[in-house]
Amino acid sequence: MSTIIREVPADTIGNSRIGDFLSWVNEKHGMSLTSWKELYTWSATDIEDFWESVWIYFGVKSHTPYDSVLEERVMPHAKWFTGATLNYAEHSLGTPDQADDHAVTAVSQTRDDFTLTFDELRSEVARVRSGLISLGVNKGDRVVGYLPNQPEALVAFLASASLGAIWASCAPEFGTQSVIDRFSQVEPTVLLAIPGYRYGAKDVERSDELAEVVAALPSLTHLVHVDYGSFSLDPELREAFTTGTGLDHPIDVVDYAELGTASARDGESKTGDNSPDTSLTELEFEPVPFDHPLFILFSSGTTGKPKAIVHSHGGILVETMKNHGLHFDLGPGSQFCWFSTTAWMMWNALVGGLVVGSAIVMIDGNPNFPDSKELWRIAAKSRTTLMGMAPGAIMSARKDGFRPTEEFDLSTVEQFGAAGSPLPAEGFEWLVEQFGQNVLVNVGCGGTDVCTGILQGSPLAPVYSGEMTGPSLGFAATAYDSDGQEILDELGELVITQPVPSMPVTFWGEGGDDRFEKAYFEKFPGVWQHGDWVRFTSDGGVVVTGRSDATLNRGGVRLGTADFYSVLDTFDEVADSLVIHLEDPDGGMGELVVFVQTEPHVSFTDDLSVRVRKELKTRLSPRHIPDEVVPVTKVPLGRTGKKLEVPVKRIVQGAALDEVASPGALQDPHSLDEYVAFADARRKSESA
Repeated sequence: MSTIIREVPADTIGNSRIGDFLSWVNEKHGMSLTSWKELYTWSATDIEDFWESVWIYFGVKSHTPYDSVLEERVMPHAKWFTGATLNYAEHSLGTPDQADDHAVTAVSQTRDDFTLTFDELRSEVARVRSGLISLGVNKGDRVVGYLPNQPEALVAFLASASLGAIWASCAPEFGTQSVIDRFSQVEPTVLLAIPGYRYGAKDVERSDELAEVVAALPSLTHLVHVDYGSFSLDPELREAFTTGTGLDHPIDVVDYAELGTASARDGESKTGDNSPDTSLTELEFEPVPFDHPLFILFSSGTTGKPKAIVHSHGGILVETMKNHGLHFDLGPGSQFCWFSTTAWMMWNALVGGLVVGSAIVMIDGNPNFPDSKELWRIAAKSRTTLMGMAPGAIMSARKDGFRPTEEFDLSTVEQFGAAGSPLPAEGFEWLVEQFGQNVLVNVGCGGTDVCTGILQGSPLAPVYSGEMTGPSLGFAATAYDSDGQEILDELGELVITQPVPSMPVTFWGEGGDDRFEKAYFEKFPGVWQHGDWVRFTSDGGVVVTGRSDATLNRGGVRLGTADFYSVLDTFDEVADSLVIHLEDPDGGMGELVVFVQTEPHVSFTDDLSVRVRKELKTRLSPRHIPDEVVPVTKVPLGRTGKKLEVPVKRIVQGAALDEVASPGALQDPHSLDEYVAFADARRKSESA
């Protein structure tokens, strides 16, 4: 039986956007929906009426009307709002009465913090848009950013979108090959980049990496250099680019600050005329079809070349309106703060706050500098209303005995979000204990593939300990067994049985449609298989236990990795952990291995190993007892913070390191080295 740790406040319908939407839907459609369950059921059943209601309620600005909401309920390649033309960027710059309201708070360890109003943001987008036009950027061209989570990336994205150009980005901490693996697929004409940044107390130069990236992108015609704090493009490197030294052809180098100005137009220096180019700065928005590409997101790339996932203007627009307005309860007057880099879909979700009129907080740097309280400190200073954080950071704060609401004024926080990996029940309970019943704990699960949450909390639903509320509005999500039958109260594959607008248009490149279909529709034709292992409960909640490709199949019983971590996270001595299962080809129990990273200055002991085994048996089951508990100095993480369970398993099974992971896709390029050593030692022992 699920345990409710937060009931729905009695005044929620009258005080939330989703409550107002429910009342509006009842009036428009002559219905009498009164609960979350009824609203969700309608949204996932009458999907055409639901998505049209989102369109009308949030006021989508279309340049031409749509002929039909949905041509046919088919997957993949459902056709939404055919005939309509629109532009995502047009919805991201506030309303006339928001001109002087804060739109962006920029927090950086490389330069001083600053803010932008909606009017200032609009002016910057107009300026950069005119600059991109002068560089020859047209609809369908690709513009890419090797940029931090700062306003320059936001402005460049919106300026590109306003032209119908296609945006993609990588965080500057990515290794060179990881950037090349991503950007080379989309053949960009313009690259915006910084030459370095500061991470905590450390200066990080990126000039050499930038030179390698530029050399590997023969499609480039222009490099837009972004000064960042004290980091500026070296004159010799600029000269090498402009003369084509070491390149297939010369690259025109333009300074970001001069885009759309007279000095950029006339080739003058920074001390020249920086007045706006009045012939180009009128901010217009290229009307594009609903399914026109908006941006390209890349999969993690830890086990192969990253998939280049194409998302559309219309799909991302209506999904963001729904998710941020109805699930996140964001709108004018809100402040949306969620730590991310430009390489994670949460960056796209963060900047999506502007679509519903919310202000956003953009953070670049080490989130644990000068200490582990930094994100809480930023949220308090920025008067955040929705605060998002990785589950690992939440569990670390709990383990440290940190009491955020006592140390900081977080009284403006109305909702707390968590995503990226499963949050244990103890994490749910700790958040409710810290923030009380007035703050909604909204834990979601979705990803790059749909650029939103498939499973999500709701202001209209209670919060259950260790469980997500259920599918997001409009998502007909459920669990299938291996035969494609819907199951309840059992672990199964997370699937979506009806189309939703934010499903990708395709994968970029030759054969993209075929690769897209194989990725999500091969196992269950006509049904989206997401790749997560979940259990939908009779009480209405959902538990995600990890990726289905990392799920442990022990003697015919599948075990979720998140269950292990929920127990191991309670050990004061354990900083992090990772679990793999090596299957027995004869169908036996196989071998279960748990890797344990202890806290600094804590030694791994036989006693700790014994207690790990005992707790896993007591709190889970005898099947969860590991055959081996192995001390490690580091649990390997991808750039988005996900544990690399599958690469570690493949290494232990004998795969070469370069076959399972690209170092540039790891937070620490050397974090897999000791697992290679562990695998080598095992093989030597077995052959002795």
